[in-house]
Amino acid sequence: MKSESIAFGVAGILFGLIAGWIIGTQQAALAPQPAQQTRQAEQQPTSSPPALDEAKVKAFRSVAEKDPANAESRIQLGNLYFDAERYDQAIEWYAQALKLAPKNVDVSTDLGVSYYYSNQPDKALAQFDQSLKLDPKHTKTILNVGVVKAFAKQDLQGAQAAWEQAIKIAPDSPEGQAAKKLLDSLRSAHPATGQKPGA
Repeated sequence: MKSESIAFGVAGILFGLIAGWIIGTQQAALAPQPAQQTRQAEQQPTSSPPALDEAKVKAFRSVAEKDPANAESRIQLGNLYFDAERYDQAIEWYAQALKLAPKNVDVSTDLGVSYYYSNQPDKALAQFDQSLKLDPKHTKTILNVGVVKAFAKQDLQGAQAAWEQAIKIAPDSPEGQAAKKLLDSLRSAHPATGQKPGA
């Protein structure tokens, strides 16, 4: 599932950056978009995105063209383009797959993650809303809602609420643990988020 790329990637890569980002947003009104910050942080170790596996693309595209009702080939194409950081093409294939398998919450969330990485946070959140209509306790979606709210919308209270919900639903799951790390970092860097409203 490609939503792990945002959920766990952010937990790992941005865990050390969240404090600086939160403080930075207090100081600079014209800071870069969080999605750009994420891409820059991820691209530092390597100079270019992972290569697209053209052979797999060709194989899955052949299946998709021969069978217009085949959702799985479209999901795999979305995954391949996502992994190669070609988010616009990932969006195209995930959207096609979702039309064929409208109740697939994982594909819905993957589509939302792709919107986030293509710097469309409002579309990402709207897609996550669709995912949560399918499964209100889908922790990967909830974790990603928090990420988008924190890094793209600068909605720290909204991010906190999402991460708290992920922890409440599945505290020992990888998503719950990632949410806890992000929430701890958020509260450490911005203590006011740990206070109850009116406190």
